[in-house]
Amino acid sequence: MQDSIHPDLSEPHGIEEAIRRFVDRIKMAEHTFMVILAIFIGLITGYGALGLRYLIHLIQVLATGHNMLYTLDMVASLPWYQKLLMPIIGGLLVGPIVTFFSKEVKGHGVPEVIESIILRNGMIRPRVVFAKIIASSICIGSGGSSGREGPIVQIGSAIGSTVGQWFQLSPEKMRTLVAAGAAGGIAAAFNAPVAGALFAIEIIFGDFGVMQFSPIVIASVTSTVVSRHYLGDFPAFIVPKYVLVSPWELLFYTGMGLLAGVAGLAFIKLLYKLEDVFDNWKFLDYTKPAFGGVVVGTMGIFFPAVFGVGYEGINKALTGNISWEILLVLLLLKIVATSFTLGSGGSGGIFAPSLFMGAMLGGAVGMVVHELFPSITATSGAYSMVGMGAFVGAVTHAPITSIVIIFEMTNDYTIILPLMIATIIAVTFTTRIQPESIYTLKLVKRGIQLFKGKELNVLKALKVKDVYKKDIDKILPNTRFKEIMPFVMNSDHEIFYVTDEQNHFISYITFKSIRAIIDDPSSLNNIIVAYDLIEPKPRFVTPDTNLDIVMNLFGRIGISELPVVDAEKGNLLLGYLSRKDVID
Repeated sequence: MQDSIHPDLSEPHGIEEAIRRFVDRIKMAEHTFMVILAIFIGLITGYGALGLRYLIHLIQVLATGHNMLYTLDMVASLPWYQKLLMPIIGGLLVGPIVTFFSKEVKGHGVPEVIESIILRNGMIRPRVVFAKIIASSICIGSGGSSGREGPIVQIGSAIGSTVGQWFQLSPEKMRTLVAAGAAGGIAAAFNAPVAGALFAIEIIFGDFGVMQFSPIVIASVTSTVVSRHYLGDFPAFIVPKYVLVSPWELLFYTGMGLLAGVAGLAFIKLLYKLEDVFDNWKFLDYTKPAFGGVVVGTMGIFFPAVFGVGYEGINKALTGNISWEILLVLLLLKIVATSFTLGSGGSGGIFAPSLFMGAMLGGAVGMVVHELFPSITATSGAYSMVGMGAFVGAVTHAPITSIVIIFEMTNDYTIILPLMIATIIAVTFTTRIQPESIYTLKLVKRGIQLFKGKELNVLKALKVKDVYKKDIDKILPNTRFKEIMPFVMNSDHEIFYVTDEQNHFISYITFKSIRAIIDDPSSLNNIIVAYDLIEPKPRFVTPDTNLDIVMNLFGRIGISELPVVDAEKGNLLLGYLSRKDVID
């Protein structure tokens, strides 16, 4: 084998020991083993997503008393008291699960996944899988205003973590499997494998520099295959044919992006304001979700579209079957309903409600501008579709995921230009006023300061001397180019350190500098020496430099390694520190 797949083999037993012995016997490569685990996680997560769907439907049948497809017309026909009581009873059932069995399943779940990666090396209790499925199914099925995507992300991540714990994998591999489970969750929920992988990288890791990308992609694709096998390969929403009627229309999409930023910001603020109110309320914790259910049930009496995930309402907005006045009312009510559902302690996601809010906002804007300027604007459905991406981008601060997921959910790539414009405008506006996303703000409120997907307080507490490596290859300044090339070709590094004979650091040579002269005449091999290739103003760190400063330095200078020197001994070269070492 290559690197150790399971560094701690203390007391293995049963099937776990048998699998490990089999892996060792066939000398399976580390990467191959991770791919197999990713496929397994993708399969289980895909079936978990199906199980969540069917359990939600079962709860809907029990709550409504109708053994048929859950539709807005069916819910609207229910007696007023039944619509009021459904989310209240659901809250009474969810509260004890959250309070006594698994506090991690409270709320939308994604912040807990991010926290497990940055603070606990991907450790998530296995019980979260079952607790989240049950709590979220009850909450959503009984009418709570939340989505099923957040729960399946947390479920998939918990599955990935459980598999990693089972094989006692290293922290880096544990985090990769957690992200793979999250990717599989989004992919299965939305039939969107590319968006699933991007979600894991852009939101869960918060850093596109993740090293092990293939297990994340494989888990995402595998979950999608499971979902498509049972549910079919159909777009999540019915979308109208889009045509950019006039270039002037892009101005309206720009304005809508700004409105999406304002509305997204309002949603973030209200959600966490209500969460603070309920957390500080001196009352029985396990009853609090029921009080959120009172508000949601009251609104649902008059506007049943606020119940549950909201996909049917989105489709109505996309096809222009709701007036712009009602669309604005539903936008406001959905913001309030989702904030009360999750802020009071309910269990569910914010992704689908955000799509709903964006569709309502976009549809309203589209109807108004089309009524005022019919000759230069498209129908309202196009604006609803763009509004979905812009609103999701505004609350998640993840523009790439938001744009790609709309493509995959609608199978329509013709709307890319207005979608990109509106989403970037929405994200830019929101991040200027609220630097934290709806996911990371929850962590910041807990005292966890993030920087590029890492916990800033941890980076501040650690120094270079805690993580740097001492085994380092060096080059003397008068080493000729023809002698440098074999050294470079046999090295795994992109930075090569130049020292004097007493090991005092002079500078370093980047692979970019070497590549620039590789095609020069061979006569240069005897002329150019290492000193000719060094960086004129090299950066370095000392053993006592804090890692948060190092990460900032990596971001500014754009190289993957930094030399570690003892400044008190004439810049004696001690070793090197890579960006990967800090991330790990």
